Amino acid sequence: MRIISCIKPGQLEYREVPEPVCLPGYSIIKIRRIGICGTDIHAFGGTQPYFNYPRVLGHELAAEFVEGDAPRLRKGDRVTVIPYQHCGKCIACRSGHTNCCQHMQVIGVHADGGMAELLMVPSRLVLSAEGMDPDRLALVEPFAIAAHGVRRAAVLPQENVLVVGAGPIGLATMEMAAITGAHVLAVDVNDNRLARAKKIAGVKAAFNAQDDHLEAKIRAATDEDMPTVVIDATGNLHAINNAFRFMSHAGRYVLVGLQKGDITFSHPEFHKREGTLLSSRNATRKDFDWVLENIRTGRITPEKYITHHIHFNDIVEEFPSLIADAGLVKAMISLD
Repeated sequence: MRIISCIKPGQLEYREVPEPVCLPGYSIIKIRRIGICGTDIHAFGGTQPYFNYPRVLGHELAAEFVEGDAPRLRKGDRVTVIPYQHCGKCIACRSGHTNCCQHMQVIGVHADGGMAELLMVPSRLVLSAEGMDPDRLALVEPFAIAAHGVRRAAVLPQENVLVVGAGPIGLATMEMAAITGAHVLAVDVNDNRLARAKKIAGVKAAFNAQDDHLEAKIRAATDEDMPTVVIDATGNLHAINNAFRFMSHAGRYVLVGLQKGDITFSHPEFHKREGTLLSSRNATRKDFDWVLENIRTGRITPEKYITHHIHFNDIVEEFPSLIADAGLVKAMISLD
């Protein structure tokens, strides 16, 4: 079978490898769609912190069940995968926080992922989604990340929530916060993405991060309160450090985005506000189940975030130009 391997930063190549042989406790799935996410782009660019080369990328997956011991599944059933392989034994797993397992192996990051014709995964991580459109199904994982971030922030109705970064995870986070009944504000450097945030993600107001009067505008939009919740979805060090100043007194700041460096902020400013700083990593089965149910009922329509479609056969040649496209929000790889 064919795979696409990221050999080193900036280099993808097709390789022929043997088909996987199913082991007890595992299932083999046939990949139909792969969403390209920020992790894939950062890995290609050499800026992903939890990464070794060579690696098969891809963890936003829609697939068909082929064989294995996943319960209640038959060959051909549509499935998706929770890509976070957890140990089940560490302190995080024992307390239900499987998303931040001490020995985490994320498919497509620590272990080879879904840019392949077939993939073997632990059966306990396979989720049934029979009848669901493949484009929708491949976007369950990023929406689960967004749902988890909003849940970590404990967002309440009528709260002012500022999401920094209007990429795919940021847009999904905005929509998840809006679903809770919050007043959502968006910040990004790209006006086209800000316009998209207002159009499809339930955003009340959007601001360019390069505006000299940004803080004053956010203050005015929140009736001088400032946002009680700030969520970073950029993974950009400058943006992360800068956004501390937008948090209200008694506010919460949640880091969904990830970067390699050390964050810095004014301790007196943070202390006097009695701020709460949280990270949000991956998602749990609860988040995946919530997203799947809301896609089934039509409350979430994730395919509206797809801006580009590309075939598996064209990825190696076109990936650099694809991710450089200023209009890119979410690209979907098809193996049909």
